[in-house]
This record gives sequence, structure tokens and C-alpha cells, in this order.
Amino acid sequence: ALLRRHANLRAGFRQRKNGAWAQLVLHDVDLPWQDADLSALPEDERGPEADRLAAADRARRFDLGRPPLLRFTAIRLSAGHVRLVMTNHHIVLDGWSMPVLLRELMALYASGGDPAALPRVRPYREYLAWLDARDREAARTTWQESLSGLDEATLLAPAGSAASTAPEHVSFTVDPEVSGVLAAWARGHGVTMNTVVQGAWALALAQATGRDDVVFGATVSGRPPELPGVESMIGLFINTLPVRARLDHAEPLGDLFRRLQAEQARLLDHQWAGLADIQRWAGHGELFDTAMVFQNYPVEDGDLTAASEPDRLRVASADIKGGTHFAVNVVATMRGAELSFRVDYRTDLYDEEYARDFGRRMLRVLEALVTDSDIPVARLDTLDPTERERVLVEWNGARTELPGTPLHELITEQAHRTPDTTALVCEDASLTYAELEARANQLARHLLEQGVGAEDFVAITLPKSLDAITSMLAVLKTGAAYLPIDPDYPAERITYILDDARPALTLTEPVNPADYENRPDGSLTDAERRSPWSPRHAAYMIYTSGSTGRPKGVIIEHHALATYLHRARTTYTAMNGDTVLHSPLAFDLTITALWTPLTAGGTVHLTSLEETVTQPTLIKATPSHLPLLTTLPETASPSHTLILGGEALHTDHL
Repeated sequence: ALLRRHANLRAGFRQRKNGAWAQLVLHDVDLPWQDADLSALPEDERGPEADRLAAADRARRFDLGRPPLLRFTAIRLSAGHVRLVMTNHHIVLDGWSMPVLLRELMALYASGGDPAALPRVRPYREYLAWLDARDREAARTTWQESLSGLDEATLLAPAGSAASTAPEHVSFTVDPEVSGVLAAWARGHGVTMNTVVQGAWALALAQATGRDDVVFGATVSGRPPELPGVESMIGLFINTLPVRARLDHAEPLGDLFRRLQAEQARLLDHQWAGLADIQRWAGHGELFDTAMVFQNYPVEDGDLTAASEPDRLRVASADIKGGTHFAVNVVATMRGAELSFRVDYRTDLYDEEYARDFGRRMLRVLEALVTDSDIPVARLDTLDPTERERVLVEWNGARTELPGTPLHELITEQAHRTPDTTALVCEDASLTYAELEARANQLARHLLEQGVGAEDFVAITLPKSLDAITSMLAVLKTGAAYLPIDPDYPAERITYILDDARPALTLTEPVNPADYENRPDGSLTDAERRSPWSPRHAAYMIYTSGSTGRPKGVIIEHHALATYLHRARTTYTAMNGDTVLHSPLAFDLTITALWTPLTAGGTVHLTSLEETVTQPTLIKATPSHLPLLTTLPETASPSHTLILGGEALHTDHL
């Protein structure tokens, strides 16, 4: 009787020859039904065996082309106790439909299958007609505006394969007192509890990914209020849509939640749009691999009890098991004043502790919200004491006080120690430390006359050469920061970087020595600079490759550079020998292979690995460079340090 009432419960889906999918509704279908009687088993064995049968039923796949896409198994546990297992494909039913369907099932049970007492069915076809009448262009414009400027997808597991097993989950219950205060705060600030959970998830996700512009999926009911009777319709209405949360670290925490709700409210009229369309409109592929849903189904205690007498049927308990292909999925539920949520996770990607860590972070966000919703987002602390101890103490070892001497002063000191040692070699030309220091000092004074100084960027678009290295060092001596740009980049990329960085000066060719060789070649002082040198000033900026979106400029300050150089000199003892700088200057590999040897008295050869004529004592490379090492000249007793980084090292590289 239930399947006769609802046409979409008799639906299957088949693919036409042109590749398009069609929904096929049969007039009559045979209901898949199984019986299992466990009442003869010992009582302590019945529950586990019923669980096994239910799990086996859940694991059986549906054939989309053979309706109905739901089935039942009645497992008798005793004379008066039966477990009814209903398994359905999500394409025919959503969570909201489930209590509606079960209420009808109980009513039909009480009436012996007579539907006369039930209201007329609102056909699912009416929803499809409503969907077909939507304004796609308006939706396209709205979603494009919502996702404009998004650099890249928010993926916890970018290399994850397709889901092949059902997820596991861990559950959390918010302290009842905290739940009550949260609900009161939400009402007082015009924010839904759905938004509260979304905000907590966004902040936990931002910390896990290290991003301040995150996107995740949110499941919406998809039931348009303007469609009469939609709340009692059975079918698939839900939709998973992107939620974008941009974090302003100076923004008060409560303001973030209010802004998040306002941004989502502007999308309400367009929540019918399909995710594939939205991603295509936004110019992206997969936008996210995490999602959340706030469950608030229309079901009350006692709803699922049949009204038949004297053999009254009562539902003692209910349990729902779903599946998700997302790496992590959060399911939040509000029952009365109690908020709880469940973190589903793929076991092929993560373990239980990882999922628990996400849940704990969300709890700490919620506690912070009710404690002080005016704190800036930057001050939100989601680390628990154990994590804080691990990050700040266990992972750091002994505290070391570092001198903090800036790069240009380290090279000056080295020039005083070894003035006649060769510092740079490029083809047939070379510079000693004394020559490099003198040239860089003279060029720095020339650049100061051009007006550059602290917090300015000087773009250097020179090929790898003695002039390029001298120019980079000279910029550092002025107090400004250098921006290396590979002149072999496409013009479009160079234009983008220059427009984004807005350098005060761009060197497109070597400065003519005649313009600066008459200037003093001694060390510069703060009196000559536009402002005193500071360890907090920018030292250089390098742009990422842009492989996951548009290139992004990464700024490194002097104090961070000095710290790294100190660590590299003490870790890589071969820095005082011969080093090959084989990468372009715009690649951050140059920091180790160029500047560290020049602060340790080494010689840097500006060449490619294929053209190297010396046996270097140190090479820094990516694993992709390893085959080129066979081109290096052989020596009787090779002794060198090889540093690999920047990408995954696979065994075939070795």
C-alpha cells in the first residue's frame, strides 16, 4: 500500500544511448521482503546476529535500473519484539522523508493496508515542475558572486581516492548548560543554531587546513515553502551546497557568525541549484571534500506508534545508518535544548583520534562563543592543553638563543674573513667575497638615490648571473626587499606578479656599473637608509607556482631568514665548499643553495646540473632532479651533501 501511494518509491533510473539519465516509474513493483526468525537462539546471541543480518543487508548494492530501490527485512527477536530493517537508496528518499514515510507505514499497519484514512498524496512530480521553472541565470549570477575570488578548493585529502567503504563515526554531546546558553545567544543575535554549528565547523576546518578562506558542503532540506504540502512529501529534496567562510582575524567572533548567516541568507532563493552546476559556474572542479548537516526533522515522541487496538504496535527505538563519500562529515542534531553532533570519517584516510580532534575543536569554538563572543578571531584558541604541550614543547626541543644577524651583515663579516676567496662563479666570470661586497655596497647607494627603502619591493627580472645576485644583495642592504621574477616566465604571469606586488622599482637589465662604481664601497649605515633597519622588515618575496590556483606572494622577514640561515649553516656542514645553484632565482630553493654558502665562506656556481664542471660538496634539489646527478663529474673520493625537498620522494627516484 505504501509503494502504491507514492510513485517515486517505484522509480528506477536508466541511461539512454546518448548518455542522459532518465527516471522510469513502474505501475506495479514487487516489494523485496525477507523474514528472519532468531527467537530460537539464546537471548544473548539474538542482538549480535540481528546486527550481522542488518549489516549484510546494508552492504548489498542496489541496481538503479531495477526498482524499487528500497527493501525490508523483518527480524523476529521474540514473540512480541521484531526489528524491522529498511534499506533504501538515497536517490528515492531523504532524511526528512523518513518520519513521514514511517508515520504512513504505522497508519497503514493499523488500518490493515487501507489508505482511506491518510491524506491525498502530494505528487513528487509537482516538485519537479517547480524545479523546472527556476531562473537559472539569476542563480548563476548569485552563485558566481558568492564564490568570486576563491583561489582554490578546500580539501582535507586532495590525493584521496574514491570512497570504497562505509564511514565510521564518533559522537559528541555539548554540555546541557552550554547548549542552553548557545541557544539563548543565537536567539538574541538573530542567528540560527545551524549557523552556530556551521561557524564552529568553519573555524575548525580553517585551522586544520591553514586557510582563512574555506569552503565546505552544507546539506539543506531543499523543500521550497512556496510549494503547498511540501513538508509532507516523500522523495529526494535535499541538496548539498557550498558554504564559503572568509575569516577576518580582527573580526569579533560573534560578528563572524552573524556575517556568515547574512551571506547564506542571500543564497536562500537559489538553494535548488545543483552542485555540479554551481562548481561549473564558479570556474572550479571539486570545491570541497568535507560537509555538514544540521538535522531538525519534523518528528515527535509517539509519532511512530500505530493506533490499532488491542494489538497496539509501538516503536521502541530507531537507529539510522547512512553513508558519505566525504573525507569528514559532521551531523548535528538539536533535541529540545540539547545539541549533539557526530563526526563521520573515512577510515581509509583517517583514524578515530583525528575525528575526535575535529570534534573537540568544534566544542572549544562553541565554548568560546558563549564565554566571550567579542574576542577577535585571531585570539580564538582551539588547541587543548595536550596539543599545546606537544606543539610548543615536545616538537621544539631545547630553546636556543640566536644572534639574529641579518643576511647582508653575515656576508659582510664573511668578506672580512675571506676577502680573496671566490664567492660566485658564472661561466667564465667570478667574484671574490671582497668584490661582491664592494659592488653590492656601491649599487645599494645607487638604489637609495632612487628612493627605495624599508618595506619597498624591488623586482629583479634578470637571468641567473653575477649581476642578479649582486642586485639582490644590494636591495637587502638598502633595507628594501627583493622580488625575484624569472624572465622566462610567460608575459601574462610576469604582468600578474607585477600588478599584484606593485614593486617600487623593477630591474629588467643589469644596472650599468658606470652609474654606481664611483660611490663608496664600504658598509652602509642606518644614517644612509630611508629608515633604520629592522629585523621585522621584509627581506624578500617569492611567488608560489600557482599550481592550485593563482600564484601567491609569500613574504619572509629578516628575522625569519636569519634564523633559517643559522640553522642551515649548523646543520649542513658542507656549506663552506662548492655549491651548485641550478634552479631559477624565483624558486625558494635558492635560499639554501645561494645565501647559506655565502655566509659560510663557500663558493656558489651559477649553472645547471648538466653543465656543472666541478664536483660540488653540496646540492639542494627536488626528487625530480635526481636523474641529473648522473651528469656530474666523477672524483676519486666524492664527498658531498644532498638535500632533497619540495615534493614527494618516491622509491623509483632512488
